[in-house]
Amino acid sequence: MSTQKLTLISHHLCPFVQRAAIALLEKDLPFERRNIDLGNKPNWFLKLSPLGKVPLLLVDDETVLFESAAIAEYINDLTGDGLLASDALSRSRQRAWIEFASTTIGDIGKLYTARDIDTFDSASAALRDRWQTLEDNLDDGPYFSGENFSLVDAAFAPVFRYFDVIETLSDIDLFVDVPKVRAWRNVLATRPSVQQAVSEDYAERLLQFLAGKDSVIGNIARQTLADIERAVA
Repeated sequence: MSTQKLTLISHHLCPFVQRAAIALLEKDLPFERRNIDLGNKPNWFLKLSPLGKVPLLLVDDETVLFESAAIAEYINDLTGDGLLASDALSRSRQRAWIEFASTTIGDIGKLYTARDIDTFDSASAALRDRWQTLEDNLDDGPYFSGENFSLVDAAFAPVFRYFDVIETLSDIDLFVDVPKVRAWRNVLATRPSVQQAVSEDYAERLLQFLAGKDSVIGNIARQTLADIERAVA
């Protein structure tokens, strides 16, 4: 067990932060989590982060790691190589699917920032294509590579988590035709490390974030918040 002091510089909603947190929790590594406001980045953070992004992992208050994929692999290596495949080909394949998860997050951003129905429908179609690609490449489960949870699962759990809130705001079901992806999503949602990677008020924070967007989803989110306020008044 590593005795290094680990500090994860975070943001409450960032899916890339969640990857690192999931890896730390899977490895049972103690760490401090320090959330920052990305809309008002502190100077100390800007001095530490070469890209001005989270996550950062501070190691013994001396070494700074950035980029979620690098951080997750470092965490994986600290206590034995259990979250990536042991053979080179499978390991490289897993890394490629982690990148696929990263680009999928960009497509989700297009969905919740779409300002009109046509753009929203186009973004929905792009995500359905993503899920179909996954459906065609998933093993029998329950996880991406079969029986063992991996960093691919850690990368996709935050992707799917968006839809726990988005699905309450729209009647679209992007997972209806991909049973393996749907089952995988459901299994990931029950994983303790996935559940503990965000704060208890994550859904509320995401709803507030979406309500700040001038978009189809943003309009519905604002109405939802207004309805909640009326209900508790």
